[in-house]
Amino acid sequence: MSILVTGGAGFIGSNLVEQLVDSGQKVIVLDDLSTGSRENLKGLSGSVEIIESSCENLLDQEISPSAIYHLGIPSSSPMYKRDPMLVGKAINGLIAVLELAKKSECRVVYASTSSLYSGLVPPHREDMEALISDYYTEARVSMERIAELYKRLFGVDSVGMRFFSVYGPREMSKKQYANIVTQFLWEMMAGKAPVIYGDGKQTRDFVYVKDVVHALMLAMNSDYHGALNVGTGKSYSFNEVVEILAKKMDVDIEPVHVENPIKNYVRHTLDDTSKAEKVLGFQSQYSLHEGIEELIKYYGKSTE
Repeated sequence: MSILVTGGAGFIGSNLVEQLVDSGQKVIVLDDLSTGSRENLKGLSGSVEIIESSCENLLDQEISPSAIYHLGIPSSSPMYKRDPMLVGKAINGLIAVLELAKKSECRVVYASTSSLYSGLVPPHREDMEALISDYYTEARVSMERIAELYKRLFGVDSVGMRFFSVYGPREMSKKQYANIVTQFLWEMMAGKAPVIYGDGKQTRDFVYVKDVVHALMLAMNSDYHGALNVGTGKSYSFNEVVEILAKKMDVDIEPVHVENPIKNYVRHTLDDTSKAEKVLGFQSQYSLHEGIEELIKYYGKSTE
């Protein structure tokens, strides 16, 4: 039997698919390529079946996977602000996934978000009550509630992975929705000064994509049902990110600070990693310095 990865041609999805294939798994990728690319799966095509379709149409496919990773969800708050109908798309996509899981009697691991903690004092724990301030957060909270409903009604096990700020290779197809670490790198590679909203003292818990893939696979192989954070337990300011990039790239580039135009802007995020450590035995392996070195190598720049 095969493992289904929705959004498998996207950023996190393609990194997961690569690891699954390397571990000997047969993989079915379902992706509408809205923010993904077949290029992300280059070299894996012999081991991967690619279905170009949206998650909402998943039940039209004649497949019966042994496990489902659901990453085919619009993944950035500005997307939802621009098109609030994505809330329904996200919810309907998860329902289709859970219906297939019910039919196939398999487990689901899906992408949730640390944006649920927006406005809450860090460090952020899974038992904190979400303060919903945008469409994106509403979509993810609703998804977690629906997943819980499918557990109670039908016994479908699932884990909602509350990703913190994920960065790494294969974000090109996300363009302006890529993580800020990657966006800063792209700008600095072009000799441009990265633009930072505000004073640059805002902080994020940046987690490297290979750590996220490891957490996803641990969650699939566990008996846990519910929500889990995926972060590092360390945070860095945007100013610090630019400093690290400049040092690793050996360039003399300073950021440009501009007025922040975003309402409900998240000032700080920081994962309380204790639950994922206890439940999954998960701890991040890549520091921000190490992850940035990997990212620079990916884009062909030598590190110090």
